[in-house]
Amino acid sequence: MPEICCGIDEAGRGPVIGPMVMAIVCSDEETMSVIGARDSKTLSPNSRENLFVKIKERALSVNFRIVNPSEINEMMNIMTLNEIEEKVSIDLIKEYGRNRIYVDAFDVNEQRLSMKLTSATGINVICKHKGDVLFPVVSAASIIAKVIRDREIREITRTYGDVGSGYPSDPKTIQFLKTSIREGRDLTPIIRNKWSTYLRIMKEEKQRRL
Repeated sequence: MPEICCGIDEAGRGPVIGPMVMAIVCSDEETMSVIGARDSKTLSPNSRENLFVKIKERALSVNFRIVNPSEINEMMNIMTLNEIEEKVSIDLIKEYGRNRIYVDAFDVNEQRLSMKLTSATGINVICKHKGDVLFPVVSAASIIAKVIRDREIREITRTYGDVGSGYPSDPKTIQFLKTSIREGRDLTPIIRNKWSTYLRIMKEEKQRRL
């Protein structure tokens, strides 16, 4: 019987708007490879949605955690973003992990992160940069995380209007922030208020009113 392992990846680490999603997929590697799981960034939205369904059908287990902006804001009073990812990874591994875990490394030092997660969970954790390219189970986790985050952004758009992708590099996102701040809209539920992009625009709008 093929060996079961698990993969962990995130979507939405860097945006100024919307949640970060971390997913864990447990399966044998061959099954995820056969259905076509690969790095979510190389797939079209339709392909990701189709693979999302296949992964849910074929994997042994699929689970994820949505970390909302309010949680990120609160945790970043005492933690770095890496530490937040580390905490969520540990929670996912403890609850759902088995045998061996592959993680798309979010620390510059792969070995240090591997040792931390292994020590905290008692399960063999292997962290690699570009893990979503190297390991099909991590590719599958990247697809799950990306699809869930995209759905969350669509919900935000339905409520607040077009926020773009939520990333600081997106002109739509920047324009949304400038307009919303200028109009005095309450963005508390969707904004990461520690992000330099948000703080810079807040400062610019304050100076503009002087």
